[in-house]
Amino acid sequence: MTPEQIRQIIREELSGLIKSDRIIIEKSLLQFLDGRNIQTGLTTGTKIGTATAQKIGFWNTTPVIQQVAIAQPSGGVTQDAEARTAIVAILTALRNIGLIAT
Repeated sequence: MTPEQIRQIIREELSGLIKSDRIIIEKSLLQFLDGRNIQTGLTTGTKIGTATAQKIGFWNTTPVIQQVAIAQPSGGVTQDAEARTAIVAILTALRNIGLIAT
């Protein structure tokens, strides 16, 4: 195989990769070196997880699906108890995905 044939193969392979709308990573780890950043767009935004059944975990927690909705306290004589229940549910949801420590 000539050097020009090798260059042509590389061009074709890179062209397909660069023009693709997605990159599929088959390895088990994507590592960023210190001082590297992830920059996102300013107009539409960026999603992490595109379905509620996709699992995400932070800081070495076990990935979980989207946490359930937390009921809003409705007031009345049980307002303090309802507020405490909502706060506990919020803390549990944040701990489940690893955003705060357990």
